[in-house]
Amino acid sequence: MILAIDTSSRYIGLALYDGARVIHETVWISQNYHTMQLAPAVEAALKQAGFQYGDLKCVAIAQGPGSFTGLRIGMALAKGLALALHLPIIGIPSLDVLANAQPVKAPVMAAVLQAGRGRLAVGWYRAEKERWITNGPGEVLTAEALSDKISTPTWVCGELSEDERKILRRNRRHALLATPSWSVRRPAFLAELAWKRWQAEDFDEPASLSPIYLHYGDPIAS
Repeated sequence: MILAIDTSSRYIGLALYDGARVIHETVWISQNYHTMQLAPAVEAALKQAGFQYGDLKCVAIAQGPGSFTGLRIGMALAKGLALALHLPIIGIPSLDVLANAQPVKAPVMAAVLQAGRGRLAVGWYRAEKERWITNGPGEVLTAEALSDKISTPTWVCGELSEDERKILRRNRRHALLATPSWSVRRPAFLAELAWKRWQAEDFDEPASLSPIYLHYGDPIAS
């Protein structure tokens, strides 16, 4: 069973997944209380599902981009569990988690999450055989700059405020906005992506695994 942890932003997600079932999944908005809420939430998830830490076989962690503090807290807990329980650890880019859950509604997709100070971390994807494939480096953009870059039909999903949605709706010819329910980063998809790597024994080294941080104007490391 895989424990998946996503603390990339104020949206925190946890999932327990065994390859056949999503045993537990929860997502909530934390008002910067990641440190106090995360570890008790993991313990509660295991208890509610009727499992113990010893039942875990792998830990999956969303690597970011995202909040510096949130990513650091999630990564620290994931590494701590992996080392204490002698489990493999697998890091998955956070925007890939969001992209993996999206329907193919356009030739191109922009997956976004909040980067702070009115900026968005944007990952670009292209449709290929009914799947989304990474299409070049991501960027840190304002909603206005993102709207200006969208010149062909583009599916836009992820963490968007109402004001940011209004800005993107002005580009009604090309910006196709996912509904809020489609825009949640679901930790079950993080677990599913990690499960495939776990089955292939494609693990990360705890010592070298690190969050993907971002800076305005810089591309996001792929």
